[in-house]
Amino acid sequence: MKLADVDPFIGTQPADLPEPRGIAASWWWPKPQIGNTHPGATFPLGMVSACAYSGAYPTGYGEYDLATEGVPPRLRDRPVASGITHFQQSGTGAIRKYYNYVRVTPMLGSLDALGEQWDVSDEAAAPGFYACTLSSGIRCEVTVGPRSAVHRYTFPKHRDARLVVDLSLGGLDIPYGATVPLRAHLESTAPGHAEGEIVVEGAPLAMHMEADAPGWRQLLWYDRRLMPGGKRLDFDAIRPTTLRPFGLMWAGPAAAGQTIELRIGFSLRGVERAARNLRADCPEGSGFAHRRTATQLAWTEHLGAIRLSDPPEHPREPDREARKAETRERRTVFGTALYHSLIKPSLAMGESPFWPSEGPFVYDLCTMWDIYRTQLPLLTLLRPDRAVELGNALVTICEEEGNFPIGYRMAKGSDRFARQASALAHTFLSDLCLAGFEGIDWDWALVHMLSDLRRTYGEDFLTHGRAEPITHTLDIAFGYWCTAQVAAAVGDRRVREECLALAGRWRNAFDLDTGLLRDSTFYEGTKYNYSFRIGHDMAGRIALAGGDEAFVGMLDRFFGFGAAPVRQPGVGPGDVEMEGGYALGRFEGLNNEPDMDAPWAYTYAGRPDRTAEIVHAALHQMFGTGPGGLPGNDDSGGLSSWVVWASLGMFPVAGQDLVLLNAPAWPEARIDLGGESELVVQTTGFRRVGRDTAPQYVQGMRLDGRPHHAPWLSGAQLRAGGVLEVDLGDEPGDWGRESRPPSHPHEASPSSRSLR
Repeated sequence: MKLADVDPFIGTQPADLPEPRGIAASWWWPKPQIGNTHPGATFPLGMVSACAYSGAYPTGYGEYDLATEGVPPRLRDRPVASGITHFQQSGTGAIRKYYNYVRVTPMLGSLDALGEQWDVSDEAAAPGFYACTLSSGIRCEVTVGPRSAVHRYTFPKHRDARLVVDLSLGGLDIPYGATVPLRAHLESTAPGHAEGEIVVEGAPLAMHMEADAPGWRQLLWYDRRLMPGGKRLDFDAIRPTTLRPFGLMWAGPAAAGQTIELRIGFSLRGVERAARNLRADCPEGSGFAHRRTATQLAWTEHLGAIRLSDPPEHPREPDREARKAETRERRTVFGTALYHSLIKPSLAMGESPFWPSEGPFVYDLCTMWDIYRTQLPLLTLLRPDRAVELGNALVTICEEEGNFPIGYRMAKGSDRFARQASALAHTFLSDLCLAGFEGIDWDWALVHMLSDLRRTYGEDFLTHGRAEPITHTLDIAFGYWCTAQVAAAVGDRRVREECLALAGRWRNAFDLDTGLLRDSTFYEGTKYNYSFRIGHDMAGRIALAGGDEAFVGMLDRFFGFGAAPVRQPGVGPGDVEMEGGYALGRFEGLNNEPDMDAPWAYTYAGRPDRTAEIVHAALHQMFGTGPGGLPGNDDSGGLSSWVVWASLGMFPVAGQDLVLLNAPAWPEARIDLGGESELVVQTTGFRRVGRDTAPQYVQGMRLDGRPHHAPWLSGAQLRAGGVLEVDLGDEPGDWGRESRPPSHPHEASPSSRSLR
């Protein structure tokens, strides 16, 4: 994909998609109907982002207020901004304060206007770049590097122009949404140079700043009052009741069209490292243009890992121009999805603020529950080096803090919880181990995987055979299966057998009378949304439901075949409306993550045709162009990476180093696997597919010229590359009905129930 295929504004507004048709009309959306993305400047998997700040939920950008259900209410009645802030989340939906540190505000006139919100117009965004014009007439542009941000402001003629840096701001403009620095230090070190550090939510954030503002004064300020001659500000203990704004500024007369540039290097390990980080991102003598070009090249490399061929054009085809426009729109949907999939998590080698050792560090896992099934497998496929770095970071976190994280931010003790799920790091580590990637000490990883499985919900799992909420039983059982794969890789047969026996306890989560999960409490869903997850023993799962036909019938009801259209929640839905929606027991239509793998469960029951129908409806009716093009929170690329996989005609079975196969949405795709390796997915019989078309079905496949009857590829086959030819047709065929994806049954032994 190319930079031009990306629209960073997709997902920044409430969902604005055509009324769904067919099977998609029966799906119900319980979560906020907005992508919660921001269009700010980002670097692939980098530390820093930067965007216009309005204080809106949850990224600080935009016009919308906090919402946990339905259409979000407005916080602002129009696009506004009080400056540019840094460290935004990417599409998340959790209720947290979410960064937005170090606000940079270009102004005309007195500091008393600091915090005023100016109307925003002429917004522009591309990977690594964001720009807008404030109603003051100032043009704002920002780009970022891996650990830096570079700002450029173009002023109108004015006798008293200013560029103000505010270190006191953080968080959101919602109740309890502000972040207050605990301690702070700021110093002017030389003309055009300054450094500082704030401690926010337990994490020290240091910065080194350099400004090109010839002829302007450099001043510290406190409580909106200037400090002429002042060189330092130090705050040993700041409280919400004692906080007053503080920072520094450059001020002077501006000629029409004059530009002022500000470069900021960031670090979680002090101002000296922040200065080194800035110099690494912006060598001496370079500035905005250099950094923007370098970041564009980085995004070009990452996005170029997948290339799509457009459907062939026919000169006499009716509505030819409309078809071309539709193809451009679908390319934008895919390109933006790939872009959103590569923004987070933030990998920051050597930057841990929480322990002294060097080595890999990660933050903005927001959260593993959202990304472990789709985004992490995509990262593993496209950037295995960064996936190994992330794997090592997770092992280090477990070593230093005692458990693997489900959510992990740049904040001490914040959002490191297990309520959503258990043992998700095990899934990711299993994939890395099965792939045979070098660079991880698997003996040491195994130690931590075993220890982590015995904490929190794991104690009940060992003692009673299952854990509540019941979804944790599935998580932990699969975590043991994944741990068994690592034990096998290091040659520990005893641990492997013990783990496999415990992995068989997935059955304890199910009600044998209904074939569904036992009644329990469920995070953002119902037992239906979690009952069709893909596990390691799908053959056993299908038998438990009564066999293929019964299982397919359950799936058909879940996906709403034959059901009436539903009405989605509006603004501020009430309890009765939400309870009625949950009572449907229906697929969430990619509005949320719990059931995003369920469409592929049909494959294990010999019905890949049903998978094709569901995926086609979801891909072409739940996603579109424009700010309202996402059906729900993008959740750090968890949702967007689903689009990438589905468009390629694949779905990864996380933890099992396996991809399931389906009809691609493009006639040809080329996936760069690194080095000289490439996977080419070619189709025959492809016709244009879209919102108003019926799906296509796989009639047959060939892998490097040899017939391929299985509806899956092993990870080794995928990474080996080659040519996968896919024959498509308009009616279901026999392909994939008899050959089932691998299942791994293993009965739990009685003695394993008392294993500690």
